[in-house]
Amino acid sequence: MIICKSGQELAYMREAGRIVAGALVEVSKAVKPGVTTAELDRIAEEFILSKGAKPAFKGLYGFPATICASVNEQVVHGIPGLKKLANGDIISIDVGAEINGYFGDHAQTFAVGDIAPDVLKLIEVTRDALTKGINAARAGNRLSDISHAVQTYVEENGFSVVRDYVGHGIGTKMHEEPQVPNFGRPGRGPRLKPGMTLALEPMVNMGTYQVHTLTDNWTVVTGDAKPSAHFEHTIAITDGEPLIMTLV
Repeated sequence: MIICKSGQELAYMREAGRIVAGALVEVSKAVKPGVTTAELDRIAEEFILSKGAKPAFKGLYGFPATICASVNEQVVHGIPGLKKLANGDIISIDVGAEINGYFGDHAQTFAVGDIAPDVLKLIEVTRDALTKGINAARAGNRLSDISHAVQTYVEENGFSVVRDYVGHGIGTKMHEEPQVPNFGRPGRGPRLKPGMTLALEPMVNMGTYQVHTLTDNWTVVTGDAKPSAHFEHTIAITDGEPLIMTLV
C-alpha cells in the first residue's frame, strides 16, 4: 500500500534528505585522480554520523559500506575499496541516511579530472532526465508519466535506460512501494497524490540497456562495458511543484 506522508513525516524526511545531500557535497570535494573509493566511503560515513544519522546502506540486505561507488561501466552497487580513481573516469555515488526513523536517498555521477565529450554528455543527459522525471511528478498524473518522461528524453539523446533496476517509494523504509521504472508508456499505474514520497533515479547507459552482476553479487555493470551514469533525488508530491528533499 502506498502511504501519503504527513507534514511531520515530510519534515523528518527533509532532514534525512539534507544529510545525504551534504554527504555528497563533502564526497564531491574529494573526487580526483588518486583517491580510493574507500576514502570516499569514509568521508560520507563520518559526515552522516556527525549529523546524528545512520548510514542507511550499511548492512542493508548485507551491503558492506556506506556508499555505492560505481566507476565507469559499473551501473550501481559498486563496493568501495582500494581502487584508485584515474583521470578520465566517472564515478556514480549513491548514499542513504536514516534519522528519526525516516530515510533519504540521493545519487550523482561525477567526472574525475578531464573526461571525453561523449561521456560528459552522458552525465548531462542523465542529470537532465531526472529533472524531466521530477517535472512529471505532479498530483493527478500517473506514476508511469514519470517513467515515460525519463525514457523519452534519454532515447532522444541516443542513450538507453536500465530496465533491471528502478526507482522506488521511500519513507520509514529505504525501499517502499511503488517501484518507479525509468521506461514505459504514459498514463499507467497509481495516480499521484500529495504526500507520496518517491526516490527517482535514472540509470542511463551509453550503449545497451542490458546489464549483469559481477561475482561479488553486488556490482552491476553494463552488458557492453560502456559507461553508465546515475542520478537520484528523494521527492514528495505536493499540490504544486514537487518538493525535492535531497538538497542542502
